Amino acid sequence: MRSLYVRTAAIFILITLISSVLALFIANAYYSNRMKTYNENQVLPVAEQVRDLFESSSDDIDTFMHRIGAMGYQIYLVDGSGQGKVYGSPFKHSQFDPGIAEAVLAGDTYLGMHKKRQFLEIMGYFENSIGNTIGLPLKSGDAAYAMFLRPDLQQQLGEIRILLAILLGHAFLLVLALIVILTRTIVEPLKALKAATRQIVGGHYKIGLDVKRRDEIGDLARDFSHMAQSLERLDDMRTEFVANVSHEFQTPVTSIQGFTQAILDKKTTAEEERQYLTIIHEESRRLSSLSKQLLTLAALDKETTIAQRNSFRLDEQIRQVLIVTEWQWSKKELELAPELPEVMIAADEGLLYQVWMNLIANSIKFTPSGGRISIELQVDRNITVSIADTGTGISQGDLPYIFDRFYKADQARGRSLAGSGLGLSICRKIVELHGGSIAVFSEPGHGTRFVVTLPHL
Repeated sequence: MRSLYVRTAAIFILITLISSVLALFIANAYYSNRMKTYNENQVLPVAEQVRDLFESSSDDIDTFMHRIGAMGYQIYLVDGSGQGKVYGSPFKHSQFDPGIAEAVLAGDTYLGMHKKRQFLEIMGYFENSIGNTIGLPLKSGDAAYAMFLRPDLQQQLGEIRILLAILLGHAFLLVLALIVILTRTIVEPLKALKAATRQIVGGHYKIGLDVKRRDEIGDLARDFSHMAQSLERLDDMRTEFVANVSHEFQTPVTSIQGFTQAILDKKTTAEEERQYLTIIHEESRRLSSLSKQLLTLAALDKETTIAQRNSFRLDEQIRQVLIVTEWQWSKKELELAPELPEVMIAADEGLLYQVWMNLIANSIKFTPSGGRISIELQVDRNITVSIADTGTGISQGDLPYIFDRFYKADQARGRSLAGSGLGLSICRKIVELHGGSIAVFSEPGHGTRFVVTLPHL
């Protein structure tokens, strides 16, 4: 399997080659449409000036042509008998159609630079052949000649061509080196991401990635680092969750096993046996409640929003909860102060019922006998439900964590008041799924107030 490094470098090199070929074709098209005629029009006046100078010169034709050849031109001179002679640098390709010379001797002008000889016409400009010339008739006394002339590019541009070739060669090598280096800057971070992925698969979330880059790879590295941190937190939460669930199940199971064994040993009195059975019943009830809450949380964790909503009166729902829990708050002689104006809401009726039941049950549980619980429902841009009590309150150190799963701010209150630590987590999840929020305000000895804010219908 090819590595990404090789493939990326190959792509860059291929792009460079394709770009070079396209540039050559563009230059060829430009030369064919514009420069070829321009060059021919530049050389034709020179040939005419050479002819005019010769005809007005007293030099013999051989001396004159040698002098012109030395000035950087290639000349092929054909006399009336068809004999040709070269002045200046020799032509690389000396093949020539005699018919062309006869036509020029007869008075025609030959424009050889305009003719297409190669697939890339731009290369014809550099073709060192007699055919790639301008031909004019020439008179020397009674003798007639056909003069074919072109610039000697080797003499005029030779050093420049060599220098240009060297520069292009070095530029191409530099481009290749830069491609190799730049490809490495792209591939190396990806290799680091690959190595980081293997670390994460192995359970190691402390990865070192270059997150300072200000490009897409830097964004990817930052997102990858955030993902690793999230996975680490998730793994820690999973470990803690398993430990908490095990603890929550182990405690009542241990109690049930101990008291069951005591009854089976038949070393208890009838009164003790009844007391033990009552404890077993309560612990079994706690296990059942914990299982239901875990299933509820698992179901809620799969959701991102509330799909099924129906309209109902929120004030009536809260009153229903107060009726259901009446035996609890009346037993403790609590004073309830509900202010519940008529309010319609679109929500999941069953889930919101769990929220009010949990919050009101908590207020009843932690408010001493003779205390007061107020429930206030307000409607503005949002719907706000406030549930306040005069209970024991929550310490400032516990407040930031009371919505965490299995967190218990009531551990010193005795086993009779202890819960599973899941109720408030469920409340927050349900409220957030409805697009709302839940907040808590409390001080030890001054009661607690929960404020639930929900979107209006």
